[in-house]
Amino acid sequence: MRAFFEGIQWLFETIFFWPQNQLAKLELTHWFLANGINWLFMIICAYATWYWCKQLTQHQKSGEENQDTTAHSFLK
Repeated sequence: MRAFFEGIQWLFETIFFWPQNQLAKLELTHWFLANGINWLFMIICAYATWYWCKQLTQHQKSGEENQDTTAHSFLK
């Protein structure tokens, strides 16, 4: 049974956490490059939020949005 849990430990530490370990090593030598990955993710999330809000306003302007409080059966 101990070998099973050690196998799980090896799997997570060696395989699944490999990208995080490489990023931690990169941060020690190139701080700006390591944080550039974070900035990339923030830019992607900001674009996705902008696109989502744009789609919401388009649906609201076209009248597709049902804002009646009885739109859901549990609100009756």
